[in-house]
Amino acid sequence: MKKLIPIAVLALAVAVFAAVAFVQPSTTNASDQPATEPATPITPEDVQEDKMVYVSLDTTKGTMYLALNETKAPITVENFLSYVEDGFYNDTIFHRVMEGFMIQGGGFEEGLKKKDTKAEIKNEWKNGLKNMRGTIAMARLGNQPDSASSQFFINLADNGFLDQPRDGAGYAVFGHLVKGEDVLDAIGSAPTSSQGMHGNVPVTTIKINSITQISNEKAVELELAGAEG
Repeated sequence: MKKLIPIAVLALAVAVFAAVAFVQPSTTNASDQPATEPATPITPEDVQEDKMVYVSLDTTKGTMYLALNETKAPITVENFLSYVEDGFYNDTIFHRVMEGFMIQGGGFEEGLKKKDTKAEIKNEWKNGLKNMRGTIAMARLGNQPDSASSQFFINLADNGFLDQPRDGAGYAVFGHLVKGEDVLDAIGSAPTSSQGMHGNVPVTTIKINSITQISNEKAVELELAGAEG
């Protein structure tokens, strides 16, 4: 991924209290200490790679390819792929675009007609994945941590504050962009306006034509597998 272009960020003042622990020096001789076994070295076989699932997200601005982390966000990935398999995202729109922040879609059709969704899912925000530029995360209602269903957003910047439990939880990241950064930026810079109760709506509709799961063989062919770093 390219380095983040600096953006203006509002600073939040946080009071931090440091607790100091006072430890008495040890008077035990080294010879009295029990012998310890040498640490077992970690071999490559011990390091388990995360299982990734790849999808193409085809839009009227071009196609983005994403790697979804099935290991760290199993509930979220399963939920997202169930919508993909049903064709739910076909002909939906990016209904909220905030330049320098994120693009959001997956819940409305053209004309801001909201789609019916499945049950809400558990928020996997503690999975270790962070809201960095190019990552995809679940949108949800404020003060309702487990309210995500179909809507998602893709970060246009490193939005670390979304990892903090400001309302009881952060926002669950479940994958990241592998190819199509130019498409992401094209959507993210689209002019917006307010439409009824909705703000930051693209003036010209940006449609999600389809989201399709890609086989492992196709991912290798497209040079997606192994290009996550």
